[in-house]
Amino acid sequence: MSKKTFTENEKRLLSVNPYVKSVSLKAITYSDEFKQLFIKESEKAKFAREIFEESGFDTEVIGMEQIRSSAKRWKKTYLKD
Repeated sequence: MSKKTFTENEKRLLSVNPYVKSVSLKAITYSDEFKQLFIKESEKAKFAREIFEESGFDTEVIGMEQIRSSAKRWKKTYLKD
């Protein structure tokens, strides 16, 4: 898990995105719909940052470390299942 923590303003900003289930001080729970969209778009050779940005996320708020970590985890799960 990332050491980054979200401010109240960042949590509010993230929580209005339809692809977010919930946001805590240290974590974002993404919807299954977003995870599926992410896998579909990554198979088209899109970069993780690009997919997040096109989905309405501020990548500066989330942080590239968190984006890469999520992408790796979702791809691993997808290939396993």
